[in-house]
Amino acid sequence: MTPATVAPPEKHLTSSAVLQDIVIGLSDGLTVPFALAAGLSGAVQSSGLVITAGLAEIVAGSIAMGLGGYLAGRTEVDHYAAELAREHEEVRTVPATERQEVQDLLREMGLSDATAAQATHELVQDPEQWVKFMMKYELGLEQPDPRQAFKSAFTIAGAYAVGGLVPLSAYFLTATPHQGLLWSGLITLVCLLVFGFFKSRLTGQAPVAGALKMAATGAAAAAAAFYVARLVQGHGA
Repeated sequence: MTPATVAPPEKHLTSSAVLQDIVIGLSDGLTVPFALAAGLSGAVQSSGLVITAGLAEIVAGSIAMGLGGYLAGRTEVDHYAAELAREHEEVRTVPATERQEVQDLLREMGLSDATAAQATHELVQDPEQWVKFMMKYELGLEQPDPRQAFKSAFTIAGAYAVGGLVPLSAYFLTATPHQGLLWSGLITLVCLLVFGFFKSRLTGQAPVAGALKMAATGAAAAAAAFYVARLVQGHGA
C-alpha cells in the first residue's frame, strides 16, 4: 500500500498585531531619534548635548507612541461594541430586513437560492450567531481583544525605545558629535537594512526591496534634519 501523503502545514502569520506594533515602534525609533541626533550634530560641538536631547526625545517619543497605540486599540474596541449593539437592535426591531441581508450575503458567497434560504433559516434560530455572522460578513469586523490596547501601548513604546537607543549609542563611545554621527549613521543603516529585510520576509514582500526602502527612508530623514540644522546654524552665525 502506498503511504498516505501528509500535507505540509500551512504557514500563516498568527501574530500580525504584535508584528505591526513592533514595526511601527522600531521604524520610528530608528529614524526619528537618528534624524534628531544627526540634526544636532550639525549644530552643536558637544556629544553630551546630543545624548541628553536624544534621551529626552526617546522618552517623550515612547510615551507618545505608546499612548497612540493605546488610543487606537481602545477606539477599535469601542467601535466594535457600538456596531455590535446596533446589530442586536436591528435583529430585534427589523428581523425581516436582517434575514434578507443574511440570505443575500450567502448568495454572494456562491450558495444557490434554495441552499441560502435553508442556511438562513437555520442561522437565525440563534440570535447570537446571527449577529456574529452579520458583524463578520456584512460589516467585515472581527471581535478585537480588549487587552490589545495595553499590549499595543507597551509593545510600541518598548520597540520605539529600543530602536531609538541604537543610533544614540554611537555618541556614548565617540569624542565629538561628528564622529558620533558617522558611527551612528553606519550602525543605523545596517539596522534599517536588517530590520527592513526581515520585516518584508515576514509580511510576504520582496526582502531586498523592503530593506532598501527602509534604509532610504531613514537616510532621507537624517539628511533633511542635518542640513536644516546646518542652515539654521549658518543664519544664526
